[in-house]
Amino acid sequence: TTNVQINAKSTQSSWQEEKTEILERANWLCEKIIVEPEQLLKEVPSILGTMYGGQWAIYACSMLASSLVNISKLYPEEKNQALTRIERLIDIALTPTMKRFDSEDWREDPLEAKSLKGNKGHMTYLTTIAWMISLYKLSGGKSTTYDQTLHDCCEGINHRMTSKKDMNVPSFTNNIVFISDMVCACVVLQNYASLYNGKYADTASKWLEKAKAELIHKPTGLLVATKKYRNKSYVRGSYTALTNYFLTLLDDKEFAKDQYERMKKVFRKDTPLCGLKEFQRVNGNFKFDPNAGPIFYGLSGSGTAIAIGCATYFEDWEYR
Repeated sequence: TTNVQINAKSTQSSWQEEKTEILERANWLCEKIIVEPEQLLKEVPSILGTMYGGQWAIYACSMLASSLVNISKLYPEEKNQALTRIERLIDIALTPTMKRFDSEDWREDPLEAKSLKGNKGHMTYLTTIAWMISLYKLSGGKSTTYDQTLHDCCEGINHRMTSKKDMNVPSFTNNIVFISDMVCACVVLQNYASLYNGKYADTASKWLEKAKAELIHKPTGLLVATKKYRNKSYVRGSYTALTNYFLTLLDDKEFAKDQYERMKKVFRKDTPLCGLKEFQRVNGNFKFDPNAGPIFYGLSGSGTAIAIGCATYFEDWEYR
């Protein structure tokens, strides 16, 4: 009995220590990210410029929102504060300053009615905004302020996907389809279906089935990083990690697990540090990449960070 009591106290202590650490991290991130949009953009490395810098900033908002949702599930007593913070993050992401990376590229506001009903891609911005709002709604957010934006974004995403023969939509005017954006689109439509009687669920399912047949990188079995017509397919650690993170949020857990195991096989690196490689064969010393962030000993900064989420989801504690 004494041993059981000691173990119970030890477990309780560890649980409290973990909670304290998680909340400290959340508070630090909120101090950095829940600020005026111009200030947030100043936190981004200036070398990235407007286009990449804007993407970094809006991903910071969406990933923090997702983390806050996880915190509200782990610690229900934190839910009200988490939802309030997510509202602030959505408000920031909706500002003209945060839209700039997309609106300057496409020369139109992505959320104007004409743009939403049009055929220009806008896929990174539309999917990110819709994902954040759907997370808020699914987590019990009561405000209806964002409902129409969610309806409009999902209608626009669905329209774009169903109007393409291959269902793939470019994010920017360079005509490149980012597969992580497409998987995020499926997450968004699946979330919307959960909220609104299954609407758009078929679109998400159809895209995933087509992707399994048409978007697999044959040497590795992984979903390709991008699709650009007439260009050779390839995979990279940062792209694969982000794609796999979104796959864990879809209903097809078998495919998500398959892609996770393949990601480890292709990109896992154990020495001199453990993490995810950015490239299959190139290692090298330190450099900076607009997609991967810092690359050190061949390790992908963003790929490694995001892969921790995948490892946690699949309870792969040794690798985590």
